[in-house]
Amino acid sequence: MEGYKREFIQFLESAGVLKFGDFTAKSGRKIPYFINAGDIKTGDQISKLGEFYAKAYFEKVGNKKTVLYGPAYKGIPIAVSVACALSKQGLDVPFFFNRKEEKDHGEGGVFVGYKPTEGEEIVIVEDVITAGTAIRESMEILSSLKGTKVAATFVMVDRKEKGKTEKSAMAEVGEEFGFPVYSVVDVYDIIEYLEEKEENKENVERIKKYLEVNGAKQ
Repeated sequence: MEGYKREFIQFLESAGVLKFGDFTAKSGRKIPYFINAGDIKTGDQISKLGEFYAKAYFEKVGNKKTVLYGPAYKGIPIAVSVACALSKQGLDVPFFFNRKEEKDHGEGGVFVGYKPTEGEEIVIVEDVITAGTAIRESMEILSSLKGTKVAATFVMVDRKEKGKTEKSAMAEVGEEFGFPVYSVVDVYDIIEYLEEKEENKENVERIKKYLEVNGAKQ
């Protein structure tokens, strides 16, 4: 496992973002672990999160300038932190996010921040993809921006779960909309990290058992 991936998992655990127990995902599935960007609560934590996303961005996209989109609500601070982290590395990119309810006064509209124009490429930054529900909602919202296209999506963790078919939800989203979906780490990186300590044995077994049923087959 690459060094920054180990550091990222340690960060998720120490910040309380990575939890183990019994949870219900947005898809309705009962899951043995949970990734919640909403538990990032300090300036130092959100700054570090942005730095990890930036590493993944440079690795996958390079120095290409795009427009970052953070879906409300959890994607908003992620987009801001990633934009800041990229800027520190010499790549100044604009960002924007959506309102849950369209504003009917002032400038109005559903978007806040930069207004993408025709020909520009958008990169969505989210926390996780379980079944692809949230990304499909984002694509519907972004469809109003004529002449733009989504170039990629970045998430914290690829859960490696099947979506509507036996393929992973991330692969399905990519095929459905025609763009790659990248993650900083995946669930098997998390398992590898957990297996290093005997105290994590129960959590490892529960995650593996869950993946036997819900894991992507390809």
